[in-house]
Amino acid sequence: MTPLGFSLVLAAAFAHATWNFLVKRLNGGPELLWLFAALSLPVYGPFALYLALTFDGWSALVAVALVGTALLHLGYFLLLQAGYRAGDLSIVYPTARATGPVLSSLMALVLLAQALPAQAALGGAIIVFGVAMLTGGPRGGARPLKSLAYGLGVGTLIGTYTVWDAWGVSVLLIPPILMDYASAIGRSVLLYPYARRRWDKVQALWRDHKPAVLIIAVLNSGAYILVLYALTFTPVIYVAPLREVSVLIAVLLGSVVLGEGQLGRRLGWAVVIVAGVSILAAS
Repeated sequence: MTPLGFSLVLAAAFAHATWNFLVKRLNGGPELLWLFAALSLPVYGPFALYLALTFDGWSALVAVALVGTALLHLGYFLLLQAGYRAGDLSIVYPTARATGPVLSSLMALVLLAQALPAQAALGGAIIVFGVAMLTGGPRGGARPLKSLAYGLGVGTLIGTYTVWDAWGVSVLLIPPILMDYASAIGRSVLLYPYARRRWDKVQALWRDHKPAVLIIAVLNSGAYILVLYALTFTPVIYVAPLREVSVLIAVLLGSVVLGEGQLGRRLGWAVVIVAGVSILAAS
């Protein structure tokens, strides 16, 4: 993995953990998804417009890729928010982020013909074990198990959209900003009817949490654009695991700042997950 690719993904991990923490703290519904997606449009719009006008690879397949990424990311955001409302950040986030690279690596092996060495398989097994223990194992209780279920669902969508988007930017050569912008447009359009019916909540979010919403709008797209650029020259099996450095950050924020507790145990198993990620990334 090149130093540039490593730097891009590491920066994305910090940005990703930060906006997830803010989404959890605001505890909003789909109206929050619509608001930060809509706000990201003018921020990244000039860059996306320029790339759309200068991109010479337009085709029906590119259109399918853009529509697909919009739908996959919409499903991801909706399930993620539901998980945050029902469970703990320090379980939902690590579970989702750990499941994602395992599944995306397996899908990359099958669909993109990228090799999966034995060392990578070992790293994946350690990640799965760490996730199971992070939730407290079989005696973890109802809330950890619910958090685990949401985390696994979100992780499945992460793995799916990671491989889908890698295909878009590395095979179809769609500019990363354009790829992410299509997702933001899709969320803005599809969620607008819902947001309009709950306009009072939209206005309250903007009135009471303007700085946090703006930070989410910038970091949500910015973090993933960095990942997409890394995917243009780095295989999925390296990019997806390295993103999981954000697990440690999320566990700290959830346990300390949000008062979810069990910092020592959850941080310890988060370190195991990151160790598995490191083995996977170094394979």
